[in-house]
Amino acid sequence: MRSAERIGAIAFLASAASAIALVVVYFQYPNTQLEGALLGAALMAFGVAFVVIAHGLLPVGPSVERRELFGDDAEAAGDVEESFERIDVLSRRRLLLASAGSAIVALAVVAIVPLRSLGPRPGNALARTPWRSGLRLVNAGGEPVHTTDVALGGLVTVFPEGAVEAADGQAVLMRVEPGLLRLSRGRESWAPEGLIVYSKVCTHAGCPVGLYEATRHELLCPCHQSAFDVLQGAVPTSGPAARALPQLPISVAADGTLVALGDFSDPIGPSYWDMPR
Repeated sequence: MRSAERIGAIAFLASAASAIALVVVYFQYPNTQLEGALLGAALMAFGVAFVVIAHGLLPVGPSVERRELFGDDAEAAGDVEESFERIDVLSRRRLLLASAGSAIVALAVVAIVPLRSLGPRPGNALARTPWRSGLRLVNAGGEPVHTTDVALGGLVTVFPEGAVEAADGQAVLMRVEPGLLRLSRGRESWAPEGLIVYSKVCTHAGCPVGLYEATRHELLCPCHQSAFDVLQGAVPTSGPAARALPQLPISVAADGTLVALGDFSDPIGPSYWDMPR
């Protein structure tokens, strides 16, 4: 076997070995520095193999074509010699192809395996919160909220029962005069006794909307001064927010506690989560 082809095959195998070692380290002994070194070794060996083979296959120096001899014996001897050369060439080609194939497969695995680090697919997780039908509204201490806990013009921050720490579940509960509400069709029953709940996460940049101007019936975001009309489904009236705060449908239980009828009406938070894709 020619030395160029031998070196090329060794380099391909070294590339494959480095790539396999990288995968082992990734799963068994996570170390970004070692993984980077192995990736560099795999790519370098792969490149060396191509350079060596390319240089080895190019003709070097003057080339002389020998004149063929005449006669049956010369032709027979030439055929035998050619057969042996063909066997040698086929063997070299198979080794090169096998080593190159192993290196390519190993590098492909190296390129695919790190996708695992991206984590699970989010699915529709961004469009859902912990709120479910039947969950009671509770305060920061986990205590159920009663209708008497909210005065006219007052505001209380509420959470889904069992998920007080969930940032996407926080909401603001207010009491207004029922006759002032101008909610869209289908939401008439979502605000019993003038009690109305909206997501506390601003639809502009995700800041907490916790200020309530009772005289104007507006929720205010302190970060960028967006204002939302509580009486009309929390549509934005000023500021950079371009989407209404999602509303939470609620009902009053027999014991006076407040219960959710489902999740928020729309995905919460900044509008780009809800942009069409």
